[in-house]
Amino acid sequence: MLEDLFGEKNDLVDKALTHPSYTRENNLDNLGNYERLEFFGDSVLKLYTSKLLYEMYPEASEGELSKIRSILVSDAILAKVATIIGIDKLIKLGPSEEKQGGRMRESNIACALEAVLGAYYLNGSADKIEAFIKNYIIIYAEDVDKHFEKYNAKDILQQYTQGVNKTLPVYETVAVKGPAHKPEFEVTVEWSGKVLAKAVGSSKKEAQQNCALEACKILGVIK
Repeated sequence: MLEDLFGEKNDLVDKALTHPSYTRENNLDNLGNYERLEFFGDSVLKLYTSKLLYEMYPEASEGELSKIRSILVSDAILAKVATIIGIDKLIKLGPSEEKQGGRMRESNIACALEAVLGAYYLNGSADKIEAFIKNYIIIYAEDVDKHFEKYNAKDILQQYTQGVNKTLPVYETVAVKGPAHKPEFEVTVEWSGKVLAKAVGSSKKEAQQNCALEACKILGVIK
């Protein structure tokens, strides 16, 4: 699917799909993994996301645009998009990282997507990258704008608990269900010795975010 979206793959794209564990565990040059391309691709992603949001919300302030962008370029959104286009299946991982579930780890998938964007930008596919970000990432902007609390519940809950007694909520994964390729994580959140809420998600981060949202509703922080 990458070829359909951006053009032919080459050595640079192959590097963008190589996790650091692969080079490390195979005693290869560290420059052969996606870390440098991820660094560059992060800027490419933010540039085009900022441009498109600037055009989409002509009356929005800098702060409002920054809030929306922070969610759109988060690991949660990027991993979701990367999975849709099959990047999770293309990443080259070291054996130990593979065994530890690295192929499903949001941070790995999100980083690979950023690296891929960096690689294709350097390959001269800037227009295709902008179209991709518009069609696959900016489509979440309206929902993020209308329901920002849903995407930012963990931060909201943390700010609330610190404001009350200067302590942090504690999340615990209590169960993992379903097949290995499609797990469901069940998480609880505890604060001041009391379990506030329980929720599920397709990743630990998603489950924690859902759990925080439920806790915020229970505490009356979010209606």
